[in-house]
Amino acid sequence: MNRLPQRLAELRSAGRQAFIPFLTAGDPSLDATGELIDTVIRSGADVVEIGFPYSDPLADGPIIQASYTRALRGGCRLAQIFAAAQRWTERHPAVPFVAMAAFSVIYRRGPETFLKHLKTAGFAGLIVPDLPVEEAGTILPTAEALDLCLIQLVTPTTPPERARLLAEQSRGFLYVVSVTGITGARRELPAALLDQLRTLRGLTTLPLCVGFGVSSAEQVRLLRPHVDGVIVGSALVELLGADRPWPQTAAALAQRVLELKAGLQG
Repeated sequence: MNRLPQRLAELRSAGRQAFIPFLTAGDPSLDATGELIDTVIRSGADVVEIGFPYSDPLADGPIIQASYTRALRGGCRLAQIFAAAQRWTERHPAVPFVAMAAFSVIYRRGPETFLKHLKTAGFAGLIVPDLPVEEAGTILPTAEALDLCLIQLVTPTTPPERARLLAEQSRGFLYVVSVTGITGARRELPAALLDQLRTLRGLTTLPLCVGFGVSSAEQVRLLRPHVDGVIVGSALVELLGADRPWPQTAAALAQRVLELKAGLQG
């Protein structure tokens, strides 16, 4: 059984929510990413999302874009990511790993080849933010044959019928984008988000995991009764751009994860 739905089902049965940190592969290096993965898992990550760096990301704000740029300038390439990811997933066999990759990256390698490499590397799921649900058929059959969860995103402006279609096509969980716009830490989450979550609960039994804009323990605490998981990216990745010794950066990231994870404690 795929580790992702299994892990989320275990957490739901225990009355707990998943904490899902996002890290960019190769920022500042693949070895450093491996260290950070160890750090976030020790600090309480339940699922780990790995961004595949891309030169022209569609939905990412300046913090994630800068992270992708650092990784690419450092020479991070796709084959290296797959090789490193296999080491990461083998080191943490109980933790599901989810990839986020632009369809352009997948298309250049070839969808079937990309997905096979993803499976071999030990990933449990895949998010393709620029792949419309109407085009999901280009990779969904292969993903299902490989037991990979293709995770769909629903936004605040998604009409109900389209949200229903996205929920039907999604596997593992439904990624609920909390804001209209790009990724990045927000001081406040939209007031309409809780209404959106209640509507989605009526459309699907899939776990609902909220991302884009979640940046504080207070926000996590607000979301906790309404979600199955929270996804945090920019609030963590911004720490990697600081000009300070690496041990201090890693320690700061561990502390931020602990603070955010505390928002999920009942």
